[in-house]
Amino acid sequence: MKYLVSAMLVVVGVIHLLPLSGVLGSERLALLYGLQFNEPNLEILMRHRAVLFGLLGAFMVFAAFKPAYQTVAFIGGFISVVSFLYLAWSVGSYNEQVGRVFIADVVALGCLVVGGVVHAVLQREVQPFHRADVQPAAPVGHRSCQTFDVISDDLPRG
Repeated sequence: MKYLVSAMLVVVGVIHLLPLSGVLGSERLALLYGLQFNEPNLEILMRHRAVLFGLLGAFMVFAAFKPAYQTVAFIGGFISVVSFLYLAWSVGSYNEQVGRVFIADVVALGCLVVGGVVHAVLQREVQPFHRADVQPAAPVGHRSCQTFDVISDDLPRG
């Protein structure tokens, strides 16, 4: 089961790495999104976006093999995917290339749900719920009970 978690993170990580090629310039961005990026400010922002997706994708692939980082990777993946799906759905009228991104993110969401559920189940098996600050009650005759008995003997009886 732990391999399923890793596999799902790798798939989502690779999906997030795909836009990284946009850092190479406006021509590559145009191929990715079907838009022209002739305005320098827009090109800068979109190339920077490509870098950020590369970072998130690389982190997800890294976390696939480092269980201590998997929860954070799932959270980051869910935020990224769900936010894009919501924005694309709410705005609508996107072109064919952005439609492919939408489909890729639907696949990523499926992987995140499967991997996240399995990850949560495995975490519960490894670390069952316990509270370190709650101590069991002292057994009868234990020193703390004897101390209470001594104190209660000092109380006036009525």
